[in-house]
Amino acid sequence: MTGILIAIHVFVCVILIMIVLLQGGRGAEIGAVFGGGASTTLFGSAGPASFLNKVTTVVAIIFMLSSLFLTFLASRPVTKTVVDKVPQQEAPATPAPEKK
Repeated sequence: MTGILIAIHVFVCVILIMIVLLQGGRGAEIGAVFGGGASTTLFGSAGPASFLNKVTTVVAIIFMLSSLFLTFLASRPVTKTVVDKVPQQEAPATPAPEKK
């Protein structure tokens, strides 16, 4: 189960990075003055801001929850180890050497 959760966590990390890089910076609105505003029709009339903000929020929540769950799994004490599975063998008692 931990392996599946780690794979999901890594996938969500990559998606979150890509979504953040897709978003424009604070000064990106000046590009609309010079004809760059036509590219926002892909995301609808509201532009990419509201759509990408919602997707970023959902992916960030999934990232935080998977991080917390992985931390919880890592902090639990281990109950069984490989050494515990090895059968215990008692060594025969050796007699003490005689003193002369």
